[in-house]
Amino acid sequence: MAASVLAPGRFTLRNVPRIADVALMAELLDGMGATVTHGSSDTAPDVLTIDVPEVMVPEAPYDLVERMRASIVVLGPLLARFGEARVSVPGGDDFGHRPIDMHLRALEQLGATFTTSHGYIEGRAERLVGARVILEYPSVGATENLLMAAVRAKGTTVIDNAAREPEIADLAAFLNAMGAEVHGAGGSTITVEGVERLHPVTHTVVPDRIEAATYLAAVGMAGGAIQLHGARADHMEMLLEKLGDMGLRVDDGGDVLWATAPDRLRSVDVSTLPYPGVATDYKPLLVALLSVADGVGILTENVFAGRFRYIPELVRMGADIRVEGHHAVVRGVEALSGAPVRAPDIRAGAALVVAGLAADGETVVADAHHVERGYQDLVGNLARLGADIS
Repeated sequence: MAASVLAPGRFTLRNVPRIADVALMAELLDGMGATVTHGSSDTAPDVLTIDVPEVMVPEAPYDLVERMRASIVVLGPLLARFGEARVSVPGGDDFGHRPIDMHLRALEQLGATFTTSHGYIEGRAERLVGARVILEYPSVGATENLLMAAVRAKGTTVIDNAAREPEIADLAAFLNAMGAEVHGAGGSTITVEGVERLHPVTHTVVPDRIEAATYLAAVGMAGGAIQLHGARADHMEMLLEKLGDMGLRVDDGGDVLWATAPDRLRSVDVSTLPYPGVATDYKPLLVALLSVADGVGILTENVFAGRFRYIPELVRMGADIRVEGHHAVVRGVEALSGAPVRAPDIRAGAALVVAGLAADGETVVADAHHVERGYQDLVGNLARLGADIS
């Protein structure tokens, strides 16, 4: 959605979920002058159209950016097309300090200059110029911002230590369809040859691997079997390997995954790492699974320091978890018990819902608006699978 800013005209995106974050991004683009329409629920609910005008207001207002950190990715395309951008310092999920300095330093190497005042970052660039940029960490957001800026920069940009997530390759495919020249996306080095003009396109968005992982975790917690249509096993290889080690059987049918759970999972040790490692977004789901698995598992968080804030909620449900720095030691218990809990962010909220499926009695998850940011009809889908949920 942010990349559509790069060219005037009508963009059509397919396979777009009806979730709060998409609505927020639509509101942000609307505020800059675009017209965003999400298809009717009866005909084409997953189709999103974005009409981008020749003239836009290159500003992302505070009230929207503070609610969704990902909106910082309009910075690169705004600078590339208009030579200026005014973006509020981002908010979003609260799990530790996540500075955007890396985004700014990368864009500065292409010739942008930034000032910060009154809670806003103001960027300017008469013309971005290609350069070799080495990211200190393979940040998804920084790679996306840099990639979108580089496609309109003069000359060649080489991004080293780029993020390798499937979503980066998907963005590159979208940009290339627009007329960009991006090579190597999905690997650690991406080369971009800047072009003068881009044009609108129709694109089918890659499936959400974190959503798929949530339903795999649900069957791991509650038992039974599940079919996941559209899920990509090749985007979740390390996760599927870990789930297999725990005893969850997952079969890849190409455009569908079948998963079957044993009576009780086995504990494993897990470390979160940048892709293709186990994503930090999977980890709350894995902690929930380990809380009822047989044995002791140690989870090590290597991405976001503060991402254990949901663990006291699982402990309220009877989980035996001890946090030591970047590590969580999880001793599996026979069963969890339902309790009132609170969702601190999207994935933690989903993990608490999943935990509630296997808990004795009723679990009430407060602050469920976090979950709605990342899941379309999670309640309805789980209910259709047999969950008692509302």
